Amino acid sequence: MRKMIEGSRAVAEAVGLCRPDVISAYPITPQTHIVEDLSQMVADGDIDAQYVRVESEHSAASVCLGAVAAGSRAYSATTSQGLMLMAEVLYNIAGMRLPLVITGVNRALSAPLSIWNDHQDTMALRDTGWLQLYAENSQEVLDMHIQAYKISEDDRVLLPVMVCMDGYVLTHTYESVDMPTQEEVDAFLPRYDPLYKLDPDDPYTLGAFADPSLYQEMRYEIQQDALGSKAVIKEAARDFKASFGRWMGDVLDPYQCDDAETIFIGLGTVVGTLKEWVDVKRGQGEKVGALKLRCFRPFPLEELREALGNAKRVVVVEKAVGVGAYGIVAAEVRAALYGQANMPPVTCAMAGLGGRDITFETFEEMLKRAQAGESDFFAGMRAELLEAS
Repeated sequence: MRKMIEGSRAVAEAVGLCRPDVISAYPITPQTHIVEDLSQMVADGDIDAQYVRVESEHSAASVCLGAVAAGSRAYSATTSQGLMLMAEVLYNIAGMRLPLVITGVNRALSAPLSIWNDHQDTMALRDTGWLQLYAENSQEVLDMHIQAYKISEDDRVLLPVMVCMDGYVLTHTYESVDMPTQEEVDAFLPRYDPLYKLDPDDPYTLGAFADPSLYQEMRYEIQQDALGSKAVIKEAARDFKASFGRWMGDVLDPYQCDDAETIFIGLGTVVGTLKEWVDVKRGQGEKVGALKLRCFRPFPLEELREALGNAKRVVVVEKAVGVGAYGIVAAEVRAALYGQANMPPVTCAMAGLGGRDITFETFEEMLKRAQAGESDFFAGMRAELLEAS
């Protein structure tokens, strides 16, 4: 069924179709509409779930941890400072191998205070053990949530998934989406049947103390299964296409990359603008392409090497800063390509921080500076502000 709805509503309805047993969240801009809609859906009886009101994001994550440990399918959502407040519990959820899905609504971190979009919040938690998927548009973020539960609850994975969506750009805009039926989602995503859960009739210990003789091996298992989850992510994308007829990539999604001399890499909504700019440049005879990094954790190392193998240069559009070092994604791309024959130079173009627009002009600047051999820079800067400071 086609619907013209707000991106936040698309997420809420997608989560409802996944039949969660427990929902717990704390409102924070620009995530609030998602959990407002879900609380109303629970109150109206549209979702058979327990909605738990809490005093903070830390508590929301803790409620979800307990719910999943007890054998329930759970959900939460947050953004920015709220995501940082969850951080302690997010490490625990992954370390306890609890399948859970949360929506990480991307918003800049303080200070200075900003409520607008960039990727500094979710990137800061890239090494928690959570898998991270980044959505380009409302249809993809809707579909990603359904796939995320299937990935997370797969016995080969048993790790939580964070679906990342750009604040305001997606959460507060309206798009036409294809909303699946409950029957279709039920056929794709079976009821949650955990391998392990807290049960007084069959006791388990979860999150136990580990001394130095055990801890490293347990972290090794998480690392291996996180790396192995890439195959499950690809499988879920293929199965989703077979069931619903939609494909937006699996771990990557290349656009006009086959003969591209310059390939731009992006995550999230910037990819949509990037594709339009690529079309314009192609019309001008410029061989450029766009590569959507749909999955950031696990990092698609081999797939990136293959996708970028024939490029003369790579430009990474960064919406986060590795302060004191380099752009976070660019560093990962450089590491992936290191030692490869004919490794193309990788330019890190940091842009869009605090919600600043990334326009065709911004991409033009990135291209010119990359062609000139610059490797790391902030794009779209306001010179007058720098001079005044």
